Amino acid sequence: MKLADPPEVLAFRAEFAAFLDTHIPGEAEAVERPRSSADVPAWARRWQRTLFDAGWLLPGQPPQFGGRNATLPQQLAHLEELARRRIYHSFNPQGLGIVAASLISFGTEAQQRRWAVPVLRAEITAGLGMSEPGAGSDLASLRTRAQLSDDGTYFTVNGQKVWTSGAHHADILLTFVRTDPDAPKHHGISVLVIPTDTDGVVRRPFGSIASRDDHDFNEVFFTDVRVPRENLIGPLNEGWRVANGSLGHERTLLWLSFAERLDDLVRDAESEEEWYATLLMDAQALRLLGYRQLGPDRAPAEVSVLKLLGSEAVQEASLQALEEHGSEALRHPASTGPYYHMHGDEFVSSWFERYVRSFAGTIAGGTSEIQRNIVAERILGLPR
Repeated sequence: MKLADPPEVLAFRAEFAAFLDTHIPGEAEAVERPRSSADVPAWARRWQRTLFDAGWLLPGQPPQFGGRNATLPQQLAHLEELARRRIYHSFNPQGLGIVAASLISFGTEAQQRRWAVPVLRAEITAGLGMSEPGAGSDLASLRTRAQLSDDGTYFTVNGQKVWTSGAHHADILLTFVRTDPDAPKHHGISVLVIPTDTDGVVRRPFGSIASRDDHDFNEVFFTDVRVPRENLIGPLNEGWRVANGSLGHERTLLWLSFAERLDDLVRDAESEEEWYATLLMDAQALRLLGYRQLGPDRAPAEVSVLKLLGSEAVQEASLQALEEHGSEALRHPASTGPYYHMHGDEFVSSWFERYVRSFAGTIAGGTSEIQRNIVAERILGLPR
């Protein structure tokens, strides 16, 4: 349980705070707003490069990847300081947190230089081609096919992805494909980096229930898309290991984003009703459980407890706020909290939008149903 920061973490936090005081862009500079999770305005690209060059983008990474080999408690302090100031870590969150992290873990040095570093420096943006029609939570059911040429120099990709966030603005997609159709379900999967301007790649953004202007999700179609073998990430047919690593990057400190959303709700939805007391307790409980993960005895499966508690608490409190505000909560667009130019605008949007967006938290990074299965089997020891 985290009661106070040790001296080395306090010094780390103070150094980062001083850096932010000096370098953070002003509101007048941040007028242009992102249109999707892979559309990074020019000012935000400059800011991300500033963080990278100073070692403050991903402090846990070595300097060549925008970090300074920080410890886990220091990484938490870094994210807490960003959250305290309402600074969005990156306006290309999947590119930073999943795609680049996966390339660092599984890519060759050449692949890291070619794609990971440019994504981290916001010179290009990236999306994640995982989900398909009929293969959402059950990723192993994917059917997008990549056939290796007879001479072994390129793949021909055919298939479809869906819910691909920011694909229409992304420069590359980290794409999961089936390379051995005869292999068992969790085998025969590989991972390719596919530039979105490749012939045969078609991206179709579509709206969501959150807003008529919300065009983040995409259908992506691959028709005879030719991808060089050098774009293969990790060994052929071992993409399931990369998939687990990709989602692991997404989940490690994911609970902190839910803690931030709960703090937003505490600030914006102040109420005298019983549900508000539950919100306060959930917010405190999530942080205390999260801080336990900083210790040497942390169990990987306990991350599922944090993900489940955080996502479900945000959704329940958002629903209660929506219902308490009645018909006024359906007014859209609307602002339900203070504007922060360095943060995502959707976090202070109408109560209706905030509620419907909460469903993403119970799906992305592993659905609540999957998290309950992990808790049941790996923590409680219940039979499958």
